[in-house]
Amino acid sequence: MKGHVLVLNQDYSALTICSVQRAVVLVLLRKAELVEAHPERFVRSPSARFPWPSIVRLKMYARVPYKRILLSRKNILRRDRFRCQYCGSRDRLTVDHVLPKSRGGLDTWENLVAACTVCNNRKGNHTPEEARMRLRRKPFRPSHVMFIRDLIGTVDETWKPYLFLH
Repeated sequence: MKGHVLVLNQDYSALTICSVQRAVVLVLLRKAELVEAHPERFVRSPSARFPWPSIVRLKMYARVPYKRILLSRKNILRRDRFRCQYCGSRDRLTVDHVLPKSRGGLDTWENLVAACTVCNNRKGNHTPEEARMRLRRKPFRPSHVMFIRDLIGTVDETWKPYLFLH
């Protein structure tokens, strides 16, 4: 029973990922309900057949302490999918301050982006507008949910609406 199942809280917010076996147990114990299943796959026992879960939702709300992602170079690169936010390159990546530190820019999620050394040097001590360089995506603070895809590599298409990855 190899596979991954997205576990949602009672309010449909993503909590974690579990194994197919764990998800089936949660459903059978009536601690969770099946939200999405793979249409062609089943979990079989000698006397029963169950849908192969893709997404389950807990019936009782689970209070989870706020999972804050640590601001680090590695996490900035992960958020930006290891691509320069100016040209899209994957070579020789650094971290760039959108508003340069010398001009009051802070070390925050909203002011840091992945940039290749060529773009970082070209931008220099300017804002992207002044350097006539366009950001591919506005920097933002990621949630723990965003990094779920990194745990397993790829994400099932049915998960995307729940992970805000559309």
